[in-house]
Amino acid sequence: MRIMSNNFHARAGMVYMMTNNEVMNQVVAFYMDLNGMLTFVGSYPTYGRGTGTKEVSTATANDGVDPLASQGALTLSRDGSFLLAVNAGSHSISSFTITERGVPLLVDVKPSGGAQPNSVNVFGNLLYVSNVGNAANNFASNITGFQIDNNGRLTPIPGSTHSLSNFNAQPAQVLFTPDGSKIVVSELTSNHLSVFHVNKNGTLTGPIVNDSYGQGPLGVYFLSSGILLVTEAVSNTLSSYSLSNDGILHVISGSVPNGYKTACWVVTTRDERFAYITNTLSGNISTYQIDPNGALSVVRHITSTPPGTPPGLPMDVGVSKDGRHFYTLNGNQGTISVFNIQDDGSLVRLQVAAWTNFPYLGSQGLAVL
Repeated sequence: MRIMSNNFHARAGMVYMMTNNEVMNQVVAFYMDLNGMLTFVGSYPTYGRGTGTKEVSTATANDGVDPLASQGALTLSRDGSFLLAVNAGSHSISSFTITERGVPLLVDVKPSGGAQPNSVNVFGNLLYVSNVGNAANNFASNITGFQIDNNGRLTPIPGSTHSLSNFNAQPAQVLFTPDGSKIVVSELTSNHLSVFHVNKNGTLTGPIVNDSYGQGPLGVYFLSSGILLVTEAVSNTLSSYSLSNDGILHVISGSVPNGYKTACWVVTTRDERFAYITNTLSGNISTYQIDPNGALSVVRHITSTPPGTPPGLPMDVGVSKDGRHFYTLNGNQGTISVFNIQDDGSLVRLQVAAWTNFPYLGSQGLAVL
């Protein structure tokens, strides 16, 4: 493990990515300076295994990019105290505490409650993980809950494991609503969005099964208002929904195309006026404008890596706490592209940061502190 120099300080922002290495999965940490630029800090083992370039199922192309087919494989708790990583190769999740200097310290590794976990989300002391399943159990997919204590240790919640809309629906993301009262799971292969009610004891009731407007729902993101954005990797589109208290989704903008391939990951600016969508196989990022009522329109596009350089295929995304910078993981390189966010939502490319001198395939997950 390499450690960086003394300019690393307590108030630093941080960006984390995950290698998904099949021998020993690792979290890679970068220091973010005041201009948003990244410097490699170190790599930290999860004491679990990833899948490497191997896909979690045969539903997606085995091209070494996006092997987990998910958003949220690496997730920070809302207060930034804990970092959670999935180990799809060893069917476990790893919990790290984050020190004042931004360094992740491993505190716990627990079985994920199923096979091949690929997304995790935290609300308060409640954590849920989605499990894809595997060939041995006919890809029995589920979501499973844990309590996370003040030290980051995980305790499985009895009776919290739930199937999705059908036995082998492949989950792509598990996500709490802004108030923590519900969970939404995007199902890549069944074209469903399953909604669960969260009970007081941390168990769930459901699912309420909603049809996805477009094909291949993958990334899901809630605005503070409760409006839900969903990328559609097969339709190459983005949809927006309102969510009623009974768990029914109502379409606001249905499958708005951007003209590129595999719209997979989504995040918004801090003011929630714009959404950034990575079109992985096209190597670019689309900016959508979000009206106050949740209606969507496409405004512009930018390549993840500079023209004339090896094209990066952007995947997982994040925005800095101060709202000034956007980050995306290039899955075919193991690099992170850094952008400045302008007032009109446009992106200005600043850097392509690397932790290794060689292209690295298989990495998955990005979290911005």
